[in-house]
Amino acid sequence: MHEGKAIIFSAPSGSGKTTIVKHLLSKLPELAFSISASTRDKRGRSETHGKDYHFLTPDEFKTKIDNNEFIEWEEVYEGNFYGTLKSEIDRIWKSGKHVIFDVDVKGGLNLKQYFGDKALAIFVKVTDIETLSERLKDRGTEDEQSLSRRLFKAKFEMSFEDKFDTTIVNEVLETSFAESEKIVSEFLNS
Repeated sequence: MHEGKAIIFSAPSGSGKTTIVKHLLSKLPELAFSISASTRDKRGRSETHGKDYHFLTPDEFKTKIDNNEFIEWEEVYEGNFYGTLKSEIDRIWKSGKHVIFDVDVKGGLNLKQYFGDKALAIFVKVTDIETLSERLKDRGTEDEQSLSRRLFKAKFEMSFEDKFDTTIVNEVLETSFAESEKIVSEFLNS
């Protein structure tokens, strides 16, 4: 089986990592997206099982943990579990592609440790916490309590930036797109 490389994008929620990952997938055909498993509810009608996430019940998730089917998993918010299924990586590498991840900071560090030097871990951040707060509010998916929880977690996650291979400051999206394309292409061709 082709053992590809792993590109890991991590960031506090609202930093723009998902937008950057989607851009890279449209520009670099050698990449394939690792679909995470999650117990959280779908966000409206925009999310699809098997495309955005593998939406699992808590019991299904626990069974997969017990069967050692995850590379990494965690309870990101109380009652909301996320994880990376081994079968996802097998699927992508069998297709001859490299895997790209869009995960939270703890998940990113766990994946970096798992894949070792086959992985490039990129931390995405915004210039300040106020910008992050505005982006989360603009999504329209957060109530005050959930916004407060995400911002508290974001401040903590920012402290792990130095554990990643490189950082992209996502201030101007077009610049972030170009920078990420350059960094990822160089790693894949090294």
